[in-house]
Amino acid sequence: MSNRDTLKINEIFYSIQGESTHAGRPCVFVRLTFCDLRCTYCDTQYAYNEGEEKNIADIIDEISTFHCKLVEITGGEPLLQENILPLMSRLCNDGYEVLLETGGHQDISIVDKRVQRIMDIKCPSSDESDKNLWANINYLTANDQVKFVIGNREDYEWAADKVNHYQLNRICPVLFAPVYKKIDLKELAEWILQDHLDVQLQLQLQKYIWPANQRGV
Repeated sequence: MSNRDTLKINEIFYSIQGESTHAGRPCVFVRLTFCDLRCTYCDTQYAYNEGEEKNIADIIDEISTFHCKLVEITGGEPLLQENILPLMSRLCNDGYEVLLETGGHQDISIVDKRVQRIMDIKCPSSDESDKNLWANINYLTANDQVKFVIGNREDYEWAADKVNHYQLNRICPVLFAPVYKKIDLKELAEWILQDHLDVQLQLQLQKYIWPANQRGV
């Protein structure tokens, strides 16, 4: 295998999409290894280093066995491996609907425009908000989504300020996702309603279907 044709993959699995505006849809997940952030609430630390090299053609063949046309590329941080770009383009060419979950600190302008980029803007409680690459906002389109993971009231106010300052909800859907069991869902919902904030409250649906720490779902 040539390094030019491989990716380090943590896992490939078929499940119900738990997040984004696609929540509830069957989806094939391709989780890549490596992440250069260490968010305080990370629930996929096993993807920091665990994984095996797989040929891009073999990855596509494995995806095809699930007979599902929605594919999410996630991690880790997928954009740390440059070969993810040709994989996503090949999947688009093959008629797949491709989603990319990215931390928002890597350049999204290099991603195939047919891919729906779900960009996470890190809030203060992540301890990684200083890594946000704000220039990425210039490359967002109506095809994309922006996500803020909210851990407390400070995060909420910070995120609401960014939404208003950059007029994010005029560009694409904006998601507010609570850190699992770290913030009261009713409180977050009431904050959004009180401020008439044009965002979508998003739960991690998979954690309400399967055990919260279960892999491969």
